[in-house]
Amino acid sequence: MTELVTIYVAVEGDLDEWVARRLVTHVGASCGPVYGKQGISHLRERIRGYNHAAHTLPWLVLVDLDRADCPPALRNDWLPHPAPRMCFRIAVRAIEAWLLADRSNLARFLGVSTSRIPRNPEALPDPKQFLINLASQSRKRTIREGLVPGQGQRIGPAYNSYLMEFVRDVWNVTRAASNAPSLQRALHCLQRLIQSSFPTPPPGPVPDRG
Repeated sequence: MTELVTIYVAVEGDLDEWVARRLVTHVGASCGPVYGKQGISHLRERIRGYNHAAHTLPWLVLVDLDRADCPPALRNDWLPHPAPRMCFRIAVRAIEAWLLADRSNLARFLGVSTSRIPRNPEALPDPKQFLINLASQSRKRTIREGLVPGQGQRIGPAYNSYLMEFVRDVWNVTRAASNAPSLQRALHCLQRLIQSSFPTPPPGPVPDRG
């Protein structure tokens, strides 16, 4: 039996961790320790250390584009000289766009019509706010109360836990990648990372559920 490649991960937050874990297992690798999870500034301060480690170990660092001009500019600012085993990927414009890209599954999960979700979610200026707005129109009371923030809140009290459940149990990575080019590029990067670690061809992607 072929031993799986272990990929170390660094992300901004808890939801990003579950997305990264799904991507790593989707391409047939094993997810190692997950670092960061304390916001974008914390990740930015430690990127040189992660990159240094990627000279010998496979790494995935996942960040949101947010309000930066474009992925190449952000990549050059953060990591002008990536190590050979570094997969530094940018979600356009936020990780929520990758969830929105699995339109039918997310629509069922949220209790809204699929027609309300755009076919090109990466073109949204604020995917997180768009998703919250969708949740506010949900037929499910638990979704409205869990994802929609109250006064003085950025997100609802169960925003991360509900969306982590979606990523873990429902999200179809292959379908989402067909509607989100930056997600497709992230998968290709991980596949190249695995191929460079194997003397023989690695196992293929794990089939998605749903």
